[in-house]
Amino acid sequence: MNVTIIKKWALAVLVIAAGSTFRANAQEVISLQKAVDLALDRNLTIKQAKFTESLAAEDLKQSKYNLLPSASASPTAGWGFGRSPVSGNYAYVNQTVFNVNGSATVQFTLFQGGQLRNQILQNKLLLDVDKTSTAKIKNDLVLNVVTDYLQILTNQDLVTAAQQQIDIAKITLDRTQQSFDAGNLSLADLSQAKAGLSTAEYNLTTAQNQLDLSILVLKQYMEMDPNTGIKVERPDISKLNDIKTAYDPNEVIKTALSVNPDVKLAETQQQSYAQAIKVARGNYYPSISLIGNLNSYYSSAQQSFRLLGGTTPETQTIGVVDGTGQLVKTQFPVSSPIYGYYSFGNQFKDNFNQFVGVSLQIPIFNHFSARTSVSKAKLSYENAQVATQLAKNNLSKTITQAVLDLNAAVRRYASAQQTYQADKDAFNVMQERYNVGLVNSLDYNTSLTNYNKAQNDMIEAKYEVVFRSKVIDYYLGNTITL
Repeated sequence: MNVTIIKKWALAVLVIAAGSTFRANAQEVISLQKAVDLALDRNLTIKQAKFTESLAAEDLKQSKYNLLPSASASPTAGWGFGRSPVSGNYAYVNQTVFNVNGSATVQFTLFQGGQLRNQILQNKLLLDVDKTSTAKIKNDLVLNVVTDYLQILTNQDLVTAAQQQIDIAKITLDRTQQSFDAGNLSLADLSQAKAGLSTAEYNLTTAQNQLDLSILVLKQYMEMDPNTGIKVERPDISKLNDIKTAYDPNEVIKTALSVNPDVKLAETQQQSYAQAIKVARGNYYPSISLIGNLNSYYSSAQQSFRLLGGTTPETQTIGVVDGTGQLVKTQFPVSSPIYGYYSFGNQFKDNFNQFVGVSLQIPIFNHFSARTSVSKAKLSYENAQVATQLAKNNLSKTITQAVLDLNAAVRRYASAQQTYQADKDAFNVMQERYNVGLVNSLDYNTSLTNYNKAQNDMIEAKYEVVFRSKVIDYYLGNTITL
């Protein structure tokens, strides 16, 4: 029974271990398109750029809202202390008075030097600037992802080549060891073969490290956890070989000037600065506003007033005797003024008044602030003109260099292919002669080193052609695919 339980536990442990190993080895397959999509969706710099876009959109909305009239209400209430006049009497007494004042104002700008309209146009351009900036960040990110993706493919081939070199070095060491044991080779020959294997292993370590670093960079572009296992999908090699390599620099520059986000960004910024000059000039003009106002107030010290009518005098209480509480009364004759309690509602209704008018504000002297604003706006515009021309010049220079780099990469790849084939044939002959003892280990290892270097150079040259061609596609505004 105990043996059965132990077997069950052992089986469970094996199942758990197998499941853990499967999860550890499970890797997400990343194609170039998926890498680009993830980078565009997760990249934090793009998210920041979109927030900037949203802020610019809010500024545009606010500049449009500024065309609407403004309305405000100003209710106030409080107590006044000290001497104040008594309503209906020519006397002042110490008393506490409760006051309420309410007013509402509506103001509509009729003219402000065209600033409101020009500000709307400028904010539209600033929004376009931010949108173009976001597009530039996206394009640059896509190019970086493609570049790193190609670097990963290059490093994968270099790792494979390094592993093949280790296999050859192991075979060489084994044969050298056998010849040494038979007395046909010296200890120096054996040491040379061991050094060749150590060099091949070192090259593999270096290539694997470069591969790991390039994969880490891709994960960073995709905002992915560095510990996440991924496997880069290799495209069809035949597609990589069918790459356009003939470009006319002038035609590329002509197309790029109309689609490149760097130039568009500079041109849009220049337009926004031109509009800023119009906004600044609005400070020279007067502003005209239509104003409407409603106002009323209440005071606890204010009393109602009326004339005593009829034919019979009227008796009213006018006070109380301190200590005894006896009421003090007086008699008012006919047609005399009578003062009494003035309610809150009646006061606000009786004191209600309205005002409608036009306000004209003429700038006469403002410490030259308007002149300074216009001068600064003009300087900013001129600087933007230079920046636009600089962006165009840099683009033309970069594209010309990119076309030259592509042509050079094509020539290097053709040369690398020829060198690889020649070194491969030479190594095959050298290996056959080495196996029968016709050449020494030094010559053999020199031939092997040349062959390995030629293989690595050809791999790097092949992907450089691909990369240089994709750079041209980037400047032409084409979608970069493999």
